[in-house]
Amino acid sequence: MSRTFPLEKIRNIGIIAHIDAGKTTATEMILHHTRRTYKVGSVDEGTAVMDWMEQERERGITITSAATTCHWREYCINIIDTPGHVDFTAEVERSLRVLDGGVVIFDGVAGVEAQSEAVWRQADKYGVARICFINKMDRIGADFHHTVTMINERLRIKALPIQLPIGSEKLFRGIIDLVENKVVSFPVDSNSASIEEGSETLLAKHRQALIEDLAELDEQIMMLYLNGQDVSASQIKAAIRRLTLSNCIVPVLCGSALRDRGIQLLLDAIVDYLPSPLDIPPISATNPKSREEILRLASDDEPFSALAFKTVFDPFMGRLVYLRVYSGMVKAGAQVLNSSIDKKERLGKLYVMHANRREEIDHTETGSIVASLGLKTTSTGDTLCEPTRPVLLEAIRFVEPVLSMAVEPKTKVDQDKLDDSLAKLAMEDPTFKVYYDKETGQTLISGMGELHLEVLMERIFREYGIRVNAGKPQVAYKETITLPVESEGRFIRQSGGKGQYGHVWLRIEPGERGSGFEFRDQIRSGAIPKGFTPSVEAGAKSALQSGELAGYPVIDVKVTLYDGSFHEVDSSDVAFRMAAFMAMRDGIGKAKPVILEPIMEVEITTPNQFLGDIIGDLNSRRAHVEGIESHTEFSTIRGVVPLAEIFGFAGDLRSLSQGRATHTMCFHRYEQLPQDLAKQIATRMGGSR
Repeated sequence: MSRTFPLEKIRNIGIIAHIDAGKTTATEMILHHTRRTYKVGSVDEGTAVMDWMEQERERGITITSAATTCHWREYCINIIDTPGHVDFTAEVERSLRVLDGGVVIFDGVAGVEAQSEAVWRQADKYGVARICFINKMDRIGADFHHTVTMINERLRIKALPIQLPIGSEKLFRGIIDLVENKVVSFPVDSNSASIEEGSETLLAKHRQALIEDLAELDEQIMMLYLNGQDVSASQIKAAIRRLTLSNCIVPVLCGSALRDRGIQLLLDAIVDYLPSPLDIPPISATNPKSREEILRLASDDEPFSALAFKTVFDPFMGRLVYLRVYSGMVKAGAQVLNSSIDKKERLGKLYVMHANRREEIDHTETGSIVASLGLKTTSTGDTLCEPTRPVLLEAIRFVEPVLSMAVEPKTKVDQDKLDDSLAKLAMEDPTFKVYYDKETGQTLISGMGELHLEVLMERIFREYGIRVNAGKPQVAYKETITLPVESEGRFIRQSGGKGQYGHVWLRIEPGERGSGFEFRDQIRSGAIPKGFTPSVEAGAKSALQSGELAGYPVIDVKVTLYDGSFHEVDSSDVAFRMAAFMAMRDGIGKAKPVILEPIMEVEITTPNQFLGDIIGDLNSRRAHVEGIESHTEFSTIRGVVPLAEIFGFAGDLRSLSQGRATHTMCFHRYEQLPQDLAKQIATRMGGSR
């Protein structure tokens, strides 16, 4: 098997931004310039290639991450276009986990917005190198320099402009390329000022400033600068690339995706400054059995390893699993090991994806992003690897859902079909959860917001033909523990013949917020055979489905199996699962459990005359105002507020501001609910279940 592209010529990138910043339009222009498509798709007209779902085209927003591959110069660019709406944060999370670089698009009028910050933090978590593209420079109110300042201040990164716009709004007519030392002009009306007026002076001044900025950060440029030597474009590019890959800077470009201005320069920047798989540190993995660290180099000569980052159900083909290949090569039809669940799988057909269209390939190689048909048990976050050289990659962690509601089919005969459709949607979307309330008999679903749940309800009707009655959305509270405890669990049943024997000691501790469930096996003396460890973990995890205070799921808990005993004949997986369950239920009650509520990050832009009334309203909602950014005619309020208090806020904001204020909101974190409110909720839910 030979490579299609050398590894150094591959770029795995994501297009990320706040909603309506122009991500999908920019991606459509990229596909047009790379000749992946010959007709430019339009978001407004519902013809965008990357927004292929019917709901995406109707709503004009991206709902799922879509993958495609295109070629620029001699490079292969694998692109994932991600949603900008906060409710679809899982799509961004899983995409950033497997990408090497990112293009962050900002609205030149709005600047850095709430979801811009949220996706920036997600990219920080995975160390993704980025370049910035300030879009919509042709719009009224576009301000390149103000947006650069916002990137510096709000995202806490050195934003380094490598381009400058010539003109703005309707007179945006060119770009000064500080690296290549040239001016790129666009056709504007015949009455506009000459592109050359003042451009040469501006170019010389800002190029010198760029070199001085680089000299402060890069040793090679510093030596050239101090010796009074000229710095060439290639030397500037090399320095920018080094600093970008180390996340010391973000190069900033500008343009208008809708007007097709600056897109070719953006493509040049993608291949010049963003990393190849060879620029990324070796992927860290563990031995599934010994838990020793193993490093996998980005090389076709290494054993095969890949991470499943997305699962979809194709109505005609069935289960399609998206993979990022970190090392090795593998043919379609080969047998691989799912080391996350210790099961062998057979890769069916392999595809390079272009949104919802597929191009079949006979093998996949290091650095590839592909989809595979035929994987029956592999889920999002699982590791696939060479069976004789097993490794376990770090899984993807997703935030907990924040809204819940009850659902039921309009006709009882559809209940089984509804259960099946919900299971498939939950398999596709890790932030969509399905619960069954044994006391009420209700089916409860949870997601990241009202739009998220609304879209999923529409999919149930459109894709599965099931009409659903949905209840009113409710806040998805959680429970956690605040004290470490040790707890014993015994499950012993002996009444003649083969019995049941399981005995465990568990150390149960609070985890960091957002850490989820962590399990460790510290049995060293053979007190419990290793073969029973997965059953202990499963039993411990199942005990977290319903908490002690109000029956909400328990999150952010660390569990360590450190002692126990077994019986040569009577011990079984079932017995150890039950013993762990009993130990957890006993331990959680002793560990001072508390109720957690979702906290949202909110950003409100309002004319100054309404500022006081809006702050007063926020204070009445248990909000904490973290900052106010004042401008001549309007102000931007940034703060956090409990989700339970934000219902109805959109309507109240319209009333308070005469319809002139706008707001955006995204999930921030879970926090402990005040004690008086926790008591009310526990009483309402009937206390311990």
